[in-house]
Amino acid sequence: MFKNKYFSGLVMTILVLLAAFLGVEINHLLTTVDTANTVSFTGEGKVSAAPDIAVISASIVTQSPNSKTAQDDNSRKSQSVTDFLKKQGIEDKDIQTADYNIYPQYDYSSGSQPRITGYQVTQSYTVKVRDLTKISAVLDGLVTAGANQVNNLGLQIENPDALLSQAREKAMEAAKTKANELKGQVGIRLGRIVNFAENTGNYPVPMYDARAASGAGLGGGGPTISTGQNEVTVSVTLTYQIR
Repeated sequence: MFKNKYFSGLVMTILVLLAAFLGVEINHLLTTVDTANTVSFTGEGKVSAAPDIAVISASIVTQSPNSKTAQDDNSRKSQSVTDFLKKQGIEDKDIQTADYNIYPQYDYSSGSQPRITGYQVTQSYTVKVRDLTKISAVLDGLVTAGANQVNNLGLQIENPDALLSQAREKAMEAAKTKANELKGQVGIRLGRIVNFAENTGNYPVPMYDARAASGAGLGGGGPTISTGQNEVTVSVTLTYQIR
């Protein structure tokens, strides 16, 4: 009697495991059928808009035989730069210290042991300018206030989500148009979409390099900056099941 119960239990266990295995295999086969015969179409959407913010990178570089003097000189110029930016209506949240470094300066002419001759202090800023009509004045004034390196200017769209949504919609329409064209040309029947992929690109207007401008400083009322337009691009790939 005990052996019969044991045997019956063993059989039931085997049947349960077999049923589970068959269920997994059936689901795998159904999934394979859904995705084995597929075709993909790629579409691209582009949307352009004028930038609404300028991001300027600038640095104050000072040198002195001792580090304290170099730091004090840098701090004085830093305060002058900050005061100038605030007079231009730029808020504290848009003035950020991006980097601060103290570098010893060496003399290698002795031929043996290099000798420290002084220190260089570099404080770098990232400044957001929201009034684009002030870009030229800010670039020029930064140098006058003490920023002896204005590294670059980026013209950006601060919140590109709405543009991305529009570009994505255009890309979807382009991919579906391709799908409908091929469906008619080749004579296939398209089923449901079984996969979706997206690639996003944001192409801003070229960066302005102040070091490439004429002269060491900007001076003369500042450069002329053309804001142009930024382009947001979205590429999507739709994969259809072939029925």
